[in-house]
Amino acid sequence: MKGKPLFIRAEWDEEAMVWVATSDDVPGLATEAVTMEDLVEKLKVMIPELLMANNAVVEGEVPFEIITRRFELAQRVER
Repeated sequence: MKGKPLFIRAEWDEEAMVWVATSDDVPGLATEAVTMEDLVEKLKVMIPELLMANNAVVEGEVPFEIITRRFELAQRVER
């Protein structure tokens, strides 16, 4: 399954303190990890497994792109 990369959304869950990944391109994908590096490693295993479970032909590598979103607040410091 080569070609255009699958798009994976990863959003920071401030309450749970984990990255949460979902995707419209990979049916059933919903996973989380404390670090982005751990999330990537989980996705490398889960994506091919879920694609095969959804009857997709998976041969060799499956390219994917992670689009992240994390909201923070910045405040001006009085001097």
